[in-house]
Amino acid sequence: MTVEKLKNELNLKAVCLADPEREIEGGYVGDLLSWVMGKAQSGNVWITIMSNMNIIAVASLTDVACIVLAEGVQLDENVVNTAKLKEINVLQSDKSAFDLAAEISDLI
Repeated sequence: MTVEKLKNELNLKAVCLADPEREIEGGYVGDLLSWVMGKAQSGNVWITIMSNMNIIAVASLTDVACIVLAEGVQLDENVVNTAKLKEINVLQSDKSAFDLAAEISDLI
C-alpha cells in the first residue's frame, strides 16, 4: 500500500505529501522520540501525537514511510516547511492513535 492510498482509504489530511507513492511496510506507534529512533523501521507508518521539529529528524533517521499525527495534532509552519524540505510525508487525523493503528493494521 502507498502513502497516498492510505491517506485516501482513511480520509487523512495531507500536511506534507512529498512522496505519495512511497510503499508502507508496517507500522509503529510511539511518542518517546529516542524509543522511536531505536524501534521504528524503514517503511513504517509512524503514528504519534508529537508535533515538534524533532519528529522530522526522527522520521528522516528511521526512514519511515510517513508520520501520521493523531488526536487532531497540528504542526506549526516551521515544522511543515522542514518536512517539505526533507521530503517527509506527514498526514493528520482527529482519530486516536489506537483507532488509527487498528485501521492501518487492517489495511496493510
